[in-house]
Amino acid sequence: MATIKLEIVSPDKVVYSADIDMLIVRSTDGELGILPHHAPLVTGLVPHAMRVKMEGTEKLVAVGGGFMEVQPEKISVLASVAELPEDIDADRARKSMERAKQRIEAYKAGGAAREDINLLRAEASLQRALARLKALGTKGEI
Repeated sequence: MATIKLEIVSPDKVVYSADIDMLIVRSTDGELGILPHHAPLVTGLVPHAMRVKMEGTEKLVAVGGGFMEVQPEKISVLASVAELPEDIDADRARKSMERAKQRIEAYKAGGAAREDINLLRAEASLQRALARLKALGTKGEI
């Protein structure tokens, strides 16, 4: 079976590099499946757990958003944050999720606290935490 080179890069390092069978990502336009010899494409990525398929197995990689460029022989992911499951601190991800949920609820409740909360940042933080937990194989339960 044909493979395609995948390289996931964050600002500080190459997070993942391998020849894979398929990549499933959530782009700004929806979910995409990328196979070898895919047509050239550039798209934005939203925070999620990417699914990397190779040799009958699947690996999840948490990304906090970024961009993806696809060429027929190579996929380049430039992520603001990218983490392999073994690099994720589950307790920290759960605390981040809870903190983001609390900030969103406080914003929705209104009052004086609302002025101190940036709703977009809280929602982005929640999505990143959920991506990390999904990569770990949990759905955000505590």
